[in-house]
Amino acid sequence: MKFGKRLKQQVQDTLPEWRDKFLSYKELKKLLRLLATAPTSLLNGSSIEYGKTEAEFMYLLNNEIDKFNGFFMEQEEDFIIRHKEVQQRIKRVVDLWGPNGSQPSEADYKEEMEKIRKAIVDFHGEMVLLVNYSNINYTGLAKILKKYDKRTGGLLRLPFIQKVLEQPFFTTDLISKLVKECETIIDAVFPAEEEAERAKEAKEAIVVAGEGIFRNTVAALLTMQEMRKGSSTQSAFSLPPLNLPDSDLIQSIQLNAAVPIV
Repeated sequence: MKFGKRLKQQVQDTLPEWRDKFLSYKELKKLLRLLATAPTSLLNGSSIEYGKTEAEFMYLLNNEIDKFNGFFMEQEEDFIIRHKEVQQRIKRVVDLWGPNGSQPSEADYKEEMEKIRKAIVDFHGEMVLLVNYSNINYTGLAKILKKYDKRTGGLLRLPFIQKVLEQPFFTTDLISKLVKECETIIDAVFPAEEEAERAKEAKEAIVVAGEGIFRNTVAALLTMQEMRKGSSTQSAFSLPPLNLPDSDLIQSIQLNAAVPIV
């Protein structure tokens, strides 16, 4: 599948409020086509027009970086707050209805813990979506820059990618850490006998791909897997392997290779 179609599908599969936060790939390609044809179609002294188009291309590229960073940092901050809230919520339930709580109640404890477990799974899914958001936008930028160098004879790709590698949206270490901590919370809070049932649910979810955040997460994971099938070639422009935990869902889909930019 061509990257443009993959990106379009990913945008459709993500959360509705995220859809306008992805790379403006179509607009960048349109400007690139104008730049690529300019040297032959605008030979008669129209270098000003070429310069305008190039300036517009660069403005859009830099604007996209600002867009990615703003959205990514906003989500990251929200996830940090929600992670703390989940921990506090668990403590309140344990202290109130747990076996050694102030008002022990097995029924209330199980009911509230199931609600918390669902909230953690949804939270975990949103964070995986953000890792995918970082991956797919970086990949799109790298592909556009490769096309730019090839079609214009310029040398923009390397210096611009070096700039991108220092951007907040590219750095997913904190999000990956929070994903792992979510896995740890689930393992610590929920009984070991539930493990087999959770594994079964994860495998069924991949096939059924039900509604809601879990469906979006599965779509994102499958997209990242598909991107890794494109080529075995790695380069300085390849994404590093995903640093995500060995959860039932992620283990089932396998995300181990670096993302090649072909």
